Amino acid sequence: MEQSNYPLLDTIDSPADLKKLPLTDLPKLCEDVRCFLLETLSKVPGHLGANFGVVELTVALHYVFDIPHDEIVWDVGHQSYVHKILTGRKKDFSTLRQWGGISGFTHPNESRYDSFISGHASNSISAALGIAIGASLQNQEKNVVAVIGDGAMTGGLAFEGLNNASNHPNNLLIILNDNHIGIDPITGGLSKYLVRINTSKVYNSLRHKGYQGLKKLRLIDDSKKRNLLRFNNSLKALINNDKNLFESFSIRYFGPTDGHDVVELVNTLRSIKDFKGPKLLHLKTIKGKGYKPAEESAVVWHAPGLFDPNTGKRNVAPELPDTPLKYQEIFGQTLLELAEMDERVVGITPAMISGSSFNFMQHEYPNRVFDVGIAEGHAVTFAAGLALKGEIPFCNIYSSFLQRGYDEVIHDVAMQSAPIILCIDRAGLVGEDGMTHQGAYDIAYLRTIPGLTIMSPIDEKELRQMMFTAYKHHKEGPFVIRFPRGKGACKDWKVPFSELTLGKSIELTTGEKVAFVSYGPVGNEAKHAVKELNSLGYHPGHVNLRFVKPLDTEMLDYLAEKYDTIITVEDGSLAGGVGSALLEYYADKGTPIRIKRIGIPDQFIKQGAVALQYQYVGLDASSLVDTAVKMFQ
Repeated sequence: MEQSNYPLLDTIDSPADLKKLPLTDLPKLCEDVRCFLLETLSKVPGHLGANFGVVELTVALHYVFDIPHDEIVWDVGHQSYVHKILTGRKKDFSTLRQWGGISGFTHPNESRYDSFISGHASNSISAALGIAIGASLQNQEKNVVAVIGDGAMTGGLAFEGLNNASNHPNNLLIILNDNHIGIDPITGGLSKYLVRINTSKVYNSLRHKGYQGLKKLRLIDDSKKRNLLRFNNSLKALINNDKNLFESFSIRYFGPTDGHDVVELVNTLRSIKDFKGPKLLHLKTIKGKGYKPAEESAVVWHAPGLFDPNTGKRNVAPELPDTPLKYQEIFGQTLLELAEMDERVVGITPAMISGSSFNFMQHEYPNRVFDVGIAEGHAVTFAAGLALKGEIPFCNIYSSFLQRGYDEVIHDVAMQSAPIILCIDRAGLVGEDGMTHQGAYDIAYLRTIPGLTIMSPIDEKELRQMMFTAYKHHKEGPFVIRFPRGKGACKDWKVPFSELTLGKSIELTTGEKVAFVSYGPVGNEAKHAVKELNSLGYHPGHVNLRFVKPLDTEMLDYLAEKYDTIITVEDGSLAGGVGSALLEYYADKGTPIRIKRIGIPDQFIKQGAVALQYQYVGLDASSLVDTAVKMFQ
């Protein structure tokens, strides 16, 4: 019989199995978990660094708490792989982030152990507080834990949750997973001493009895208890030479402590879990802990792709001279060129410097690139303020994250015509990150806002020209440019700058009876479909819309006169999208024409390769051919 590589892990299919292990076996179990993750993620790309950093924490949580009766809410759910492994999904890990497989994030529909969906940052405290209060209202005794990464603490929603939590004496535990990004390191032995005191049941019992004694002596009453606690917290902060933010919210603070000592973590969690009221445990962790390459290069090993687990060598395909660049690289290099031309050009990103390729400009002009943290609403309003002072801000935000800045786009940008250039990255279907990250809704939710000029390029050359056009006409803004994740098709993208005519589309192919009207890079699927249809004896037309606002009404009138049917092709929501815009125009004008809309239906599209997602919604060239043939008949 073949010996298992993970002898302890193979005995665990649920938290109940985990609890059968003696405490002394947990360090070995953590080794098993890391080995399993390393082997699996070397073959199935996913988020490595964050999960290696929470192995001990996750094991300790499931060892101490009664999950799923007690509940855990994971912030930024890509750190939940160990949680999935310990809750019966180890056997499915070969399908991680694949079409039909398990998600890279938590979702209640996937497992009863997943209390809340998590893909966007900073929601864990609010969600966990809601669960805790809901349980209290139903007279349920349970512990609720929010696990939040330090990066997510930069999001305003986290502070809204903290502020509200201070008003409710529910059994909420917040775990701050501090992996050395954004929070100062431990300052010395006094902090460790305070942890030992704070987690001592004897200390807390004495403190309670001391308060009751003072109350009996009428030296203090309930109305002064909060002030006494705040004085105590302030005194600790003064001694520790540190103003403790969390205790200023009346949230009990424990830490910082070592997040990689699983035995100590278990003991700490056991000590504090029954303390009433909101509390926060601050853990110091290392992203990529236990795998040297990941510890030494946290950014690269956040999501490294395929790699050799023995050597740490990543299986990165060599970049050939004619290999197309990613849209993000085109954006970054073009922005640098514009910044070299005009010192008023500035860049703004909510915590995505490398993801959106601001590193090109940051290297040359560090004082003109602003990383505002996970704060999309602030990023938009900050850009508006810069624009009104005469700067030319290119504010780049992922489509799914821009949903958090919608009010700011309306109120702070559009209503006062603040001339920002809003660049929507990762627009459309994004692949393996799945439903929480699909850029499906920006066309619909922005198209309704007065005063915006909204455009999307069919390829990298057009992205470059749209950026230049928005720059040249920035005073006529605000402008919106949406573009997808990943590589395009152009090898010769770096053409001289030229302006596009605002609000004008372009006819790529003249045909008969049926015409495709495409918006954005998905137009390349329509291009391929036209070629295939020509080989079958059909001759559709094809228009690259370029602008969804304002619409090119001259082109739309021409299409209605020349063709019987228009097929709209868009990688956004059908509800409120490009097809809807055309239907509205023709309906208002009373123009009789048949329109077939192809795009993202009224559902959340799960994880998987973009090509498979395109096939599922009918946006791939083959599906477009089938649709067009039916329209010709």
